[in-house]
Order: sequence, then structure tokens, then C-alpha cells
Amino acid sequence: MAAKKDYKTIQEINERIKQGKAVVVTADEMTEIVKREGPAKAAREIDVVTTGTFSPMCSSGAFINFGHTKPGTKASKVWVNEVPAYAGLAAVDIYLGATEPAEDDPLNRVHPGRFKYGGGHVIHDLLAGKKVTLRATAYGTDCYPNHKMAKKISLSELPYAMLLNPRNAYQNYNCAINLSGKTIYTYMGVLKPKAGNANYATSGQLSPLMNDPYYLTMGLGTRIFLGGAIGYIMGAGTQHKADVPRGKNGVPLAAAGNLMVMGNLKEMDPKWLVGVSMVGYGCSLAVGVGVPIPVLNEEMARFTGISDEEIFTQVVDYGIDYPKGESKSLGLVNYGELKSGIIKFNGQEVHTVPLSSCVRAREIASTLKQWIARGEFLLTEPVVPMPTVPRG
Repeated sequence: MAAKKDYKTIQEINERIKQGKAVVVTADEMTEIVKREGPAKAAREIDVVTTGTFSPMCSSGAFINFGHTKPGTKASKVWVNEVPAYAGLAAVDIYLGATEPAEDDPLNRVHPGRFKYGGGHVIHDLLAGKKVTLRATAYGTDCYPNHKMAKKISLSELPYAMLLNPRNAYQNYNCAINLSGKTIYTYMGVLKPKAGNANYATSGQLSPLMNDPYYLTMGLGTRIFLGGAIGYIMGAGTQHKADVPRGKNGVPLAAAGNLMVMGNLKEMDPKWLVGVSMVGYGCSLAVGVGVPIPVLNEEMARFTGISDEEIFTQVVDYGIDYPKGESKSLGLVNYGELKSGIIKFNGQEVHTVPLSSCVRAREIASTLKQWIARGEFLLTEPVVPMPTVPRG
């Protein structure tokens, strides 16, 4: 049998997928393979590595067309289950943001606020098959004379519903602690005073952008797992920042790249899009994202063979520094330490708390692996690559 080339193309890998010959492993499995056999042999043997992450991702939401009424309505203000949606698009088009709270929510006037219901919860309810109440007001025009409307709607009845998330799947993020003397409530969760806990927010070696640190296989049109269905990368997310300090392995040491993604909401699963209430901070949406990484060469095998112990992030004080806009690094910790449940900080042991679910991340990577192995999911060549920085 002829030896495999030192490199592969996505087209060649897709042919192997169609023939049922592709070798697909999860990122967890690839870590062990590279550790045992080395990146050169792994590159020859493995075709695709699947990744996964499941975590609150605030910059998320859905474009919805709710259908024309009789008489016609040019909606200027819209509420879905009393959650305001953005109506400045067209007559019956709206964007429902995941972090928008219900209009009557007391917010943090009663501190810490509970934020019991928001846009992310509406999206989850729609996916769960529930009817929601849509209400709109309008100023009236000759062609759209109606001034108000209200109706019950379900996801199946909507003419159009597209999940479009401007910023998901962050590549690395801070490890948050609180050095102040009081408990604080943040998007990184509840932080106890005097470094009482340390919270972190990615799935480490399973996380998509940790396995392709320079975004070499991703870009416009890349097919992914999104919310339990097939979705697509649209490009860089709204806070994509590739030019940050990196380790020798290329992995950023702080928050860096992120993805703008989209997919048909009607095909998704409420298990993988879940409304979230973050005490004292706000509403959000927990999103399941998985990206297949083609192992094109030895470099990609090395990248996808990364382990939690080789991925570092910075410790940042959210009690004093971060609110001032001074998120300086107080040290580095790796994800092996974070996942162990305890890190050492300033000579003391600090318990760690994940905002991401590694159990769900593994399930996403495993599901994507099964889709590819069954020939139900092919890889795509990016039409436009992601912004990156020189390697070296």
C-alpha cells in the first residue's frame, strides 16, 4: 500500500468521507494520538479532527420575518413575549437579541438582578415548540395602514427564522478573579471577594479555535455544527483580534479570535441553544458550536494535538482592574490546572468554576464525528479566509 502524501486537500478528504474511508477523531482523541505517535504520523493517519464548545455566548440572536398582516403593518416597535426586538429593518422583519431582557424586568434596581427572561429564553422556547406572543405597534402608512397587532406564533409558522450570531466561540478568554472586598456579579459569573474563586470560559483542548490557532482552515462558508444543526461561518466575529501575544505553539495567551456564524433556526435543537440568566449581569444564550478541522499536513496535526496543559490564559482581576478598563495580566494558568478544580494564585489555592460545559463540548465533537463518519457532513473550502497574523 502506497504511503500517504505529506499533505492532503479538503477535496481529497471529502472523497474519503464519501467512500466511508475517512479517519475522524475528536480533539480529545487527537491529543492522545499526537502525544503517542507524533504529529508527522498523525498527519498521515488522521483526516479530520472534530471540536466543540458549549457556553453562554452573549453576542447571539435571530433574524425573524413574522409575516404580513391584514390590513398591512409596518412595525416600528416589536415585542416577543414582552422582550423588545429590533424593528428597524423592514415591515415585518426583526432581530431578536439574546441579551435583551423582558421590558418589565427590574434589571439591577433590585440588586443583584435575576434577569429571569430575555431574548435567549425566547429563542429556546421557540425551538421547544412553544407558542410565543408577538406584539407590534406602527405609525401607519398608505400601504401599511395598521397601527398595532398581536398574535401567537410558533417557530414552524414563521416564514423565516435565521440564527445569526455576531460573535461566538471565543478563542481563549480571561481567568476571572475578584480582588475587591465584596462579591461581584459579572459576565464571568459570580466572583467571591479576595480571590474566593476563579472562573474560566472555554473548553480548552476541545475548543474550535484552540485547534486552529491561526484560522488556516476557517472562513466564509465553512460548514460547522451550530445549535444541533448544520451552520456556517460568515467570517470574523465583531471582536476578532488575531494580533495578541501567543505561546511558542501559536495559541493566544489572551482573548483573541472569534466567529460570526449563521444557520437555519428551524433545524436546530433546544438542547444546544439554551436561554441563560446570569445573576446581577443579564440574559444570554448558551450556544453549541463545533468546527471540523481538516488535517491537511503535519502543522495542522500539531495544532490539533494541543493539550490542556499547553494552553495558557491570563488571570485578570474583575473586582478593581477590569471595571476601570485596566485588565492587566496577574499571571498565567493552563487549562489543565483550571480543569483540575484548583489553581495556585499568590500562594493560595483558589477553586475554579467553568462557564463552559466540557461534557457538552465532548458530545458536540462526538456528534460531529458521527455525522462525518456516516457521510452526512462534508467539509468546505473557505471562500474568504479569516484575518490572521504571520506564523513563526
